[in-house]
Amino acid sequence: MVSALLGGLLPLLAAAEPATRDADLRLPETDILWKAVKDYVEVQPVPEYQHASEAAREAFRDLKYGVRIHWGLYAIKEWKESWTFLTATREERQAYQELYKTWNPTGFNAEEWMQLFKENGVRMFAFTANHLDGFSMFDTKTRIKQRVNWTAPGGPQIEACDLAYSIMETPFKRDVVRELTEAGRKYGLKIDLYFSHPQWYDADFRPYCYHPLQTPASRDHPELYANTFTAKDSKNAIMAPDPTPAEEARMLQRHRQQLTELLTQYGPLDMVCLDMWLGKKIWPQTRETMLALRKLQPDVMFRARGIGNYGDYYTPEGFVPGKKENTSMPWFVIYPLGKSFSFRGASDHFKGGDWIITNLVDAVAKGGNFMVGIGPDANGKFPAGIVQQLQEAGAWLKINGEALFATRPYLRWHEDQTLRFTRTKDKKFVYMLSLGWPGETLHSRLVKPKAGSAIRLLGHDQDLKWRMEGDSLSIALPKELQGRSGGPAYAFKVESAAWETFADALPPEAPPATSEGKAGK
Repeated sequence: MVSALLGGLLPLLAAAEPATRDADLRLPETDILWKAVKDYVEVQPVPEYQHASEAAREAFRDLKYGVRIHWGLYAIKEWKESWTFLTATREERQAYQELYKTWNPTGFNAEEWMQLFKENGVRMFAFTANHLDGFSMFDTKTRIKQRVNWTAPGGPQIEACDLAYSIMETPFKRDVVRELTEAGRKYGLKIDLYFSHPQWYDADFRPYCYHPLQTPASRDHPELYANTFTAKDSKNAIMAPDPTPAEEARMLQRHRQQLTELLTQYGPLDMVCLDMWLGKKIWPQTRETMLALRKLQPDVMFRARGIGNYGDYYTPEGFVPGKKENTSMPWFVIYPLGKSFSFRGASDHFKGGDWIITNLVDAVAKGGNFMVGIGPDANGKFPAGIVQQLQEAGAWLKINGEALFATRPYLRWHEDQTLRFTRTKDKKFVYMLSLGWPGETLHSRLVKPKAGSAIRLLGHDQDLKWRMEGDSLSIALPKELQGRSGGPAYAFKVESAAWETFADALPPEAPPATSEGKAGK
């Protein structure tokens, strides 16, 4: 069924780059999430494991622009996703765990969300099916058998329970993931479901990663548990007994079953956004889970968090890489529009439509995609500032989208600080994207137009005057064109001469500085 979903894309692949081998799909050594697992996840996946197909990777690279939706109980508290739970008081934690009994977001409408995205150029959405707090926004049939009572007499205690801890046990009683996946397909958007490896409500998951229950083993052998026992976010962790073999087996079974539910109950998915990691002690079992999941949907793209090079894509977080990444593994920048990825109040400082456009252009020129992080409020509504800024970016994309969507990186991704480049898959056209109005003349030493061809500013239907001055292209820009782009970047379409006639003569590119990303979104 996944191959049928991608069938419409296959004609495009005839002009695509040479196929990427599985052996070439490697995380950059600088990626912070690779550093977290490289001591125990093998660099080369086991022979029986297969990545998503080249067709799936091509479809991923075509997307360019998406939204990342963090929504859960934390929206009620206006917390920084689940993370505030780790630094909350015991009384606050206990109250948070009871919030599901009041969750009733009657303003939520999946079709309204998808209409907003579709009308404004968004090609995919990611949604938090299960964040680290362990609350499932889907109809999971799994059961949690023990949790923490944070305000028990004498101090926090692990207690027995029997519940799914899901949206189906709230007054709302609607499977949000189902409604979103169905609406997303109706509007032609690609679907990415987020799933956290660790879960904090379920005491069986102790003490892996940032779990608020730590144990003597995690204290003494942190390398086995991907443990962050000394991190500031774990300062309120309490010591609990080490899990028994039965508890650990139950945790692994539930982890696999929930992922299986997502891959079997909601139709073909384009991506699964795994987050955080579980650790060396149970990596062999985690690897077996990945082998089983791949058989369910061979073309789903798994994010690499927690699974290293078993992943199909990775996500630089809170920054756009400083250069074109030196890897064949596809990537998607994730960057919150507000203070964080979740709802932090209607007065949150949103970064702006121009910020979306500028970062989108920069990421695409470097060969990646850009996903803007947004969060609805507790009633399922996006703040007016988010809607307005998505619309601003959408208005620009209506004019300039062809310079980004389904393009590939050019010979160089930039020239000076303001000029970015993309090109069509067939290499016939190059797009020059200027971050700001270039002035009376646009110059470039990196682009050579085909003799007698036309150059146009997207959104303007008249040819521009151009000439070659030695090895430099000069394009005359009438002043009245300024402001025609609908935003902070101007896209010029150039029919390019054959690259092989000048590619070797280009000046060397100075390597820009690189950055490293963050974990946990």
